[in-house]
Amino acid sequence: MPSSPSAAPLCVLADEFPEFGNVSPLTLKGASAGLALYVADVDAAFQRAVAAGATVKEPVGDKFWGDRAGSVTDPFGHKWTLLTRIEDVPFPEMQQRMEKLFAGGGKS
Repeated sequence: MPSSPSAAPLCVLADEFPEFGNVSPLTLKGASAGLALYVADVDAAFQRAVAAGATVKEPVGDKFWGDRAGSVTDPFGHKWTLLTRIEDVPFPEMQQRMEKLFAGGGKS
């Protein structure tokens, strides 16, 4: 665990412990939440996740709001969205991009 509040963030997931009421998304037959994690290099992190056994939900791609992101499900059923900020998009431009995207029926 980090030794101080200023230490780097840490996310710890453990194996299922039904005797303590902690079950995995596989046992629940679906995840009750997803995790979004900003990383320095989304493409590299995504490839590492897939190489470690994650299943691709949405390939990495540039998003209208200024992130590059992709989603995976890990072997235990946890849903992860990995993201890297690639540009700061002013709200009016973000709204225009969103409207154009959804008018065309595309995906972000």
